[in-house]
Amino acid sequence: MSKRLAGKRIVITGAAQGIGLAMAEVFLKEGASLFLIDRDGPLLDREATRLKAEGGTVASTTADITDADAIAEAIRQAESTIGRPNALVNNAGINVFSEPLALSDADWQRCFDVNLKGAWNCSRAVLPGMIEEGGGVILNIASTHAFTIIPHTFPYPVAKHALLGMTKSLGIEYASRGIRVNALAPGYVLTQKAVEYWNSFPDPVAAEAETMKLHPGGRIATADEIARAALFLVSDECTFINATCLTVDGGLSVLHHP
Repeated sequence: MSKRLAGKRIVITGAAQGIGLAMAEVFLKEGASLFLIDRDGPLLDREATRLKAEGGTVASTTADITDADAIAEAIRQAESTIGRPNALVNNAGINVFSEPLALSDADWQRCFDVNLKGAWNCSRAVLPGMIEEGGGVILNIASTHAFTIIPHTFPYPVAKHALLGMTKSLGIEYASRGIRVNALAPGYVLTQKAVEYWNSFPDPVAAEAETMKLHPGGRIATADEIARAALFLVSDECTFINATCLTVDGGLSVLHHP
């Protein structure tokens, strides 16, 4: 590897599986020191142990991103293990899909607590250190739901639209302090969540085939492909990219479906 992330001390949330774990694997090989956060303690411990065995600096803690105090403590742990974070990837999120009038208040709150407030809790915890150090990077994992609407997925796209708004606002607010804030918007990705979605249909194989047909290339992304796009955005190869969003969906959001 080219060690494109040498000197980067990166916090990744939702790091125990899926896109988060793929990013951890890619970032570690590129020379980053990692602090991993997930609410699934046993799974996180297993994967963090595996990554440590492969070499590099990896520390982790179990925390819920909706708990601001727990996240503040997690960042203190990061500072004492890998050093003051100079990059954060807000990856943790959940799907909350509903027909609007069928949505409960509890599910509305849960959607925004995880997908928006959680990202803010983590950003707020690392920003003072980045300001003191004279720079840093925050990458928010958004979604194509942040600018396209699929019926019956309310209020998830509302939260992801808001996450893009926060990305732009923080990016402008702290640009003069050397801090870049960007978003990455994946489309469908081959993760356990996708498999669970297909399995929710009477015919999972047919559901998977329909998903593939939506894409110009006839397939969906791998988690590694998303991780490599994230690698670019947290690296020093794009120091003038700020307050914007990179879409990684194989053309899904551009193709018109009659």
